[in-house]
Amino acid sequence: MKKRRANDDARTSPRATGAHRGFTLIELLVTLAILGILASLALPVAQIAVQRQQEQELRRALREIRSALDAYKLASDEGRIAKDGGSSGYPRSLELLVEGVPDQRSPSRAKLYFLRRLPRDPMSDATHRDEAATWGKRSYASDAAAPMEGDDVFDVYSRSSRVGLNGVPYNKW
Repeated sequence: MKKRRANDDARTSPRATGAHRGFTLIELLVTLAILGILASLALPVAQIAVQRQQEQELRRALREIRSALDAYKLASDEGRIAKDGGSSGYPRSLELLVEGVPDQRSPSRAKLYFLRRLPRDPMSDATHRDEAATWGKRSYASDAAAPMEGDDVFDVYSRSSRVGLNGVPYNKW
């Protein structure tokens, strides 16, 4: 009879009936450790994805501005833009690409526009500056190794001192 009671007690115990179902402390700690490891692996991947997106935006912006500078120079060489005697033919400022310049060949002096809007340097941390101030500018008279501003804008570069995923500093792109 004693054996029967022991069996009855085993059948009616909380473990046997499932009344206390749940996770043990060790199971919870193992689960949290696994989640922590997965999160620590995902964070660098997310940071690289953000950096890669900024780099693509920088490439696009540089290509857009440089194409507009080349188009301005071509229009200047064709005589469509008035230029001073000793001028290089490049714009005096980046804003001229957006504001437009009078077309010398047009009877109504319609404006030539080279950009719809000036893109901001995506690597710049200066959100309070206007778009043109976020870019470094190189004049036609300055050396490529030591770009300096001057009377015109021959090229633009990022002012960021950070290094890209390809190992090249952004200001050398």
